[in-house]
This record gives sequence, C-alpha cells and structure tokens, in this order.
Amino acid sequence: MSLRVAVLMDPIESIHVEKDSSFAMLLEAQRRGLELLYLTQGSLAIRAAAPWAHACGLRVRDDASDWFDLDAPHWVDLREVDVILARKDPPVDDQFMYDTMVLELAQNGGALVVNDPRALRDANEKLFALRFPQCIPPTLVARDATEFKRFAAEHERIVLKPLDGMGGRSIFVSARSDPNLNVILETLTDNGRTFAMAQRYLPEIRDGDKRVLLVDGEPVPYALARMPQGDEFRGNLARGGKGVGMPLTERERWIAAQVAPELRARGMIFVGLDVIGGFLTEVNVTSPTCIRELDAQFGLNIAGQLFDAIEARRR
Repeated sequence: MSLRVAVLMDPIESIHVEKDSSFAMLLEAQRRGLELLYLTQGSLAIRAAAPWAHACGLRVRDDASDWFDLDAPHWVDLREVDVILARKDPPVDDQFMYDTMVLELAQNGGALVVNDPRALRDANEKLFALRFPQCIPPTLVARDATEFKRFAAEHERIVLKPLDGMGGRSIFVSARSDPNLNVILETLTDNGRTFAMAQRYLPEIRDGDKRVLLVDGEPVPYALARMPQGDEFRGNLARGGKGVGMPLTERERWIAAQVAPELRARGMIFVGLDVIGGFLTEVNVTSPTCIRELDAQFGLNIAGQLFDAIEARRR
C-alpha cells in the first residue's frame, strides 16, 4: 500500500536523531516506500474553510551528521493526504489548539490523523490519567494553596507539577514541613489563578519512571525505565535520566488493559503511559517518545508496529 504521509513536528534540523521517535516513524515510512511531507506550525492555513499546508517533500537517513533533505515548499490540500502524524511537542497552548482544529478539518476530509486531533485537545496529559482512579496514586488538582497544604499534611511528601509541562519542567518535591512550600505553590498556581497537580511522592522513582508504549491499545512488551541520576529526583531523559529497558510487569500490563479501551475509542493510536511504582502518573498523547531507545535495546521495530496499525485502518 502506498500512502502519502505528512508529519507535523518541531523543526527537523533541531532534533536528536538517535532518540527522536518522530524520526523513527519517518524512517519506517520511507522504508515502506511511502511519500513523506514535512509540516511545521507556521505552514498551516485554512483556505475557503479547507485545511492547507505549505509542505515540503522530505527524505530521511539514519545519519546523525546529515539526516534529511527537503524539497521546495508547495501548497497541499491536507484532505488529499492519507496520514498525518501530529507530533508537535507541548506546550499545549492556544496555537497548538488551533493546529488541532486545522487537523480536524483534514480528518473530516478523509485523512487519518495520529493521534486524533479532538483527543489531543481533550486529553490533557496530566488530567487524563484521572479517568482511571483505580490506577493512579493519591492526587489533587486545585488552585487553592490551602488545599495543597491539606494534601501535604495527609501524605507528608508530595510531588507538585503544572498541568502543561513536559520533560520534567517545573516539577517539585515538597513536604508539609518544607519552608519553600508557600513559594512553590505561589509559583505553580500563579497566586491561585492557575490549576496545578499534587501527587503522593512515590519512592519507587529510584527504580525508574517507566514509559509504557501502546500501539492501537496494545502494549509494547518492554518499558523504558528512566532512572534519576546523581542528586536529581526526576527520571526524565531531558533531565539526564538513564533509560533502561525492562519487560513489562503484570501490574503494568493491567494498567495498559485498563486504559486501552478508552484510547481506542478516542482514536489515540500511539500513546505513552508513565508508571512509577505500579501507579499510572501521566498519559502522553501529543508526541510520546522512547521508540529508539527500546528498539536499540531489544531489537524491536515499534514504528513498524505503528505503521501496521495505520495501514490496517486505511484499508
């Protein structure tokens, strides 16, 4: 099957090819002989209520010193594209939301968007996990500092984070006795104007913040445990965490099974679950990572599984 595949992503010249999951998807699409188109946020437009993009033909190669070629840009009606990989990194801000509205017009016109643009709007990566209370640690979402202090008093040690962050940005460990708790809350909530999240601190973070990848609801059999290094409590690879692949535990398979039906129903074909100590902490839908690390450690082809699922949906 020959498909026309567009990718909406951050600037390709800035990626780290050895660990970029979008790049793994592009390599797999090219191996299958599929036509590739490259899009950025600035290339999107709506003409006469139809979705368009100033797109470039793209060719890629697995070479960290020279990994892509682009053709001259030309206007493309996105309704005539078979598949659009929506891989723009957070923040999920107003411009990101507008992008999903352009992509929804493309989807309504017949394109398969991965992941579904409505799901990208609706499934906040922090809040969506709360749909599965049987899977998550004790959690609070609030603006009021008093509520957070009550939560800290109940659980002693807590993790605090914004609802729109990624890569470990602005995540704090605090406690009821922390003299900095007030200023942390003032910063995260903008003095009570913005929601933030608190979760009970999970000491199992020392064993890794595990990324479990799901392809059309089916878990990849290995997770990448992102282990904090040195004096850092965050395991995020962007914060220096070490990625160690591990077979899924029975608990992690159970969590995947709990979440998968809702993901399928919402058109979320490629999703990353974050699991610490057997608890689901986040559901990553915008641009999940860790394909290349797991592929390298276990001889997998996760992007191949993804394109098998995509091609099955396009038949």
